[in-house]
Amino acid sequence: MTATLSTLVWLLVVVTFGAVVPIVPTGAAVSGAAAFAAHQNPLHVLLVVVAGAGGAYVGDLAMYAICRWGGEQLARRLRWLRDPERLERMRKKLHERQVSVLLVSRLLPGGRVPVLLAAALMGLDWRRFAVTNAPACLLWSAVYAGIGIFGYAIFPEPWQSVVAAVLLVLLISQTSAMISRRREAAADRAEATARQKEA
Repeated sequence: MTATLSTLVWLLVVVTFGAVVPIVPTGAAVSGAAAFAAHQNPLHVLLVVVAGAGGAYVGDLAMYAICRWGGEQLARRLRWLRDPERLERMRKKLHERQVSVLLVSRLLPGGRVPVLLAAALMGLDWRRFAVTNAPACLLWSAVYAGIGIFGYAIFPEPWQSVVAAVLLVLLISQTSAMISRRREAAADRAEATARQKEA
C-alpha cells in the first residue's frame, strides 16, 4: 500500500508540473502508472485515474492563471494565435463545446496551451473554466490509463507493461504532432496562396 501511495503522490506531482511546464510527457506518466497499478491490484487503476486527473486539473488552473495574466504577450509569441481568424474560430468552438474542446486540446500534443490562451483571451469566467475543465481532465486521465491497461494485458511483467505503455503514448503523441504540423503547414500555404490571388 505504501508503494501505491508513493506512486500516486509521484504521479500527482509529475502531472501537475507537466501541465504547467508542457515538456513533461504527462500522458506517458499516467499510462505507466496505470500499467504498474494493474499488476499490483486492478482496482488501484481507478486511483491512478483520479491522481492523474487531479494533477492535470491543478496544473491547468495554474496554466490558465498564467494565460489570464500574460495573455496578450503569450499570444504574440504563439504563431498559431497571431492570426485573428484562427483565434475567432477557437473562441467560437470554445463557446459552443467547452468540455470537448478542452478534452481534445489535452489529447493533442501542443494543443492545450493555445486553447487555454484562447479561453483566457475570450474572458472565459474562472468558475466556468473550473467546472468545464474537470470532466475534460478526468476523461484525459482515463484515456491514458486505458493505454496503460492495454500494456498490462499484453505483457506479463510490470516493467514490460510500463515500458510498452510509455512507448505507445510517445508514438501516438509524435504521430499526432506530425499530422498536426502538416495540417498547419497546408493551411499556411493555402492562406499564402489566397493572399497572393487577392493581391
